[in-house]
Amino acid sequence: MENHYKRADKLSCVLANDYRLLQIMSRFGISLGFGEKTIAEVCSQYNVDTETFLAIINYVKNGAENKPQNVISVNAAFVLSYLKRSHSYFLEYLLPSIRFHLLDAIDCSVQNEIAFLVLKFYDEYVEEIRKHMEFEESSIFIYVEKLINGSIIAIEKNQLLSRHHEAIESKLKELKNLFMQYYPQKENNEKLNAVIISIYQAEEELSIHCMIEDNIFLPSVRRLEHLTQTRVPANGIGHSSVSATSEVLLSEREKEIVVCVAKGLSNKEIADALFLSVNTVTTHRRNIAKKLRIHSPAGITIYAIVNKLIALEEVNI
Repeated sequence: MENHYKRADKLSCVLANDYRLLQIMSRFGISLGFGEKTIAEVCSQYNVDTETFLAIINYVKNGAENKPQNVISVNAAFVLSYLKRSHSYFLEYLLPSIRFHLLDAIDCSVQNEIAFLVLKFYDEYVEEIRKHMEFEESSIFIYVEKLINGSIIAIEKNQLLSRHHEAIESKLKELKNLFMQYYPQKENNEKLNAVIISIYQAEEELSIHCMIEDNIFLPSVRRLEHLTQTRVPANGIGHSSVSATSEVLLSEREKEIVVCVAKGLSNKEIADALFLSVNTVTTHRRNIAKKLRIHSPAGITIYAIVNKLIALEEVNI
């Protein structure tokens, strides 16, 4: 398509056309100072998959429409690396920076209760973002890494990422409205206006981040899962045959224990909840791991969500 960036386009021209792509470049580990090099040349220099880089910058350039993209040429490993750097950017730089400037802009005197409430709202929002991203990294991202390395059997994941995205994005909208509708300003506050503008920018960046996860990362993972399921290992048994029947192998008691594990209960807590001995719970967990070939609590959690044994909202993240 004529309106798409291509391998031969100069990266400097791409950035001049859309400042947002600077952050994308950074999240691929690409630094400034590339001169007149093309996209392909710069990606080669930094060992970045060119087609994956192009897929993301073109998705953002063309409005980041909220629908799955064609990911046949996208490398899931490079998208995963991009998302990890994005998480670091949000949690270690952008959100703390907004808080720093927010403190400088609002009146935090004892008499200004609204200021304290606004700050409390923001801190709770950031904590929600942190928990969501840590959940992705400790379960979904680990699952994908193992899938990429060929060390686990693929399972269908449905919409694990997107289920919480709407709530995440709506929180910043609420914060903006709190300022614009209820925060008292005795005079023109340029600092506060700057913070509100930065919140608008953060809202846009988080929205794009979520859509990249939903519409590029997840489709690329599903494609990888499909390739994994159709791959035949040395023993001649296809992955899909195990994956398709894994749920029915579990007894009702084992399913109950899977749910407890997903909720974050210890073996002792599971034993108390189900009126079992700790040794019995340990034996059940050993059998579950053997049947599913999943040994980590994070992997068990993904299995439970995928097979609708538990809702994501019930998971202890």
